Amino acid sequence: MIVVGERIHVISPRVKAAFEAHDAQTIQQLALRQAEAGASFIDLNIGPAKKTGAELMPWLVDIVQAVTAVPLSLDTTNAVAMEAGLQRCKATAMLNSTSAQPARQEAMLPLAAKYGTHLVALTLTEQGIPGDATARADVAMGLLDAIAAAGVDIEKVYLDPLVLPVSADQCGCEVTIEAIRYFKQLADPAPKAIVGLSNVSNGSPNEIRPLINRVYLALLMGAGLDAAIIDPNDEDLMQTIRIVEQRDESTPVAKLLVAVADASAAMEELDPALVDMHDSEQADTYKTVRILTNKTLYAHSYLRV
Repeated sequence: MIVVGERIHVISPRVKAAFEAHDAQTIQQLALRQAEAGASFIDLNIGPAKKTGAELMPWLVDIVQAVTAVPLSLDTTNAVAMEAGLQRCKATAMLNSTSAQPARQEAMLPLAAKYGTHLVALTLTEQGIPGDATARADVAMGLLDAIAAAGVDIEKVYLDPLVLPVSADQCGCEVTIEAIRYFKQLADPAPKAIVGLSNVSNGSPNEIRPLINRVYLALLMGAGLDAAIIDPNDEDLMQTIRIVEQRDESTPVAKLLVAVADASAAMEELDPALVDMHDSEQADTYKTVRILTNKTLYAHSYLRV
């Protein structure tokens, strides 16, 4: 599993303040902690940054590369800032992102080709996010055609089916899982898939967000997920990746997470006979599978039902 560390993001008040003050130490500490936790890429998300992006992005690239050799993912809709950062990258970077929107393709695809980057491609159109998996796969197919025509190496492309919050669009969780399955049938070799995982728990109570993220990750890995934009300092989340990848069944909960991924891979419901409902961790995991696969109606209090 490719892990893209998400912690250097302008939406964080601490990070935003560090950007504005050019506080290199705070950014470097965040980068180092993610690198030490096993991040494959470190995401530098400056948002649109219309006024300051062209200066901010290369500064970020330089200060992060001064403390770690982990490759960078540059995350902005500002094409000028994107190129300014790519020019400073020492290792092959990830460009995050393009989409099916013509203006975004025109801005980002030439940069991905010019700098030989990895590329995140969102199944997002001018009309928004398609409502079903078939439509997202159709958008993905068009994206692959446009990306290939631009001269980008298809093997460096990561299709993003877009994760929606379970609290706002419960049906969308299963649509995203199904879209990844469809992506894998679009070409040979199969395209890679990536998600911004924490979106699934946006709007849910903070105390249950980590559980929702972990269980959804297991379901997505079963469907064929290759990469995720996550917090690598979430030790339980990183353990979930290891458990599923290594098929570690050494504890009851680990065994259940493997079963969750296997059921997703087989496109089957998780067998309730595999769950000891007297074990609170197993029971909570099972209830979370049920809400993420739209078998039980989501409510903030679903674990208490």
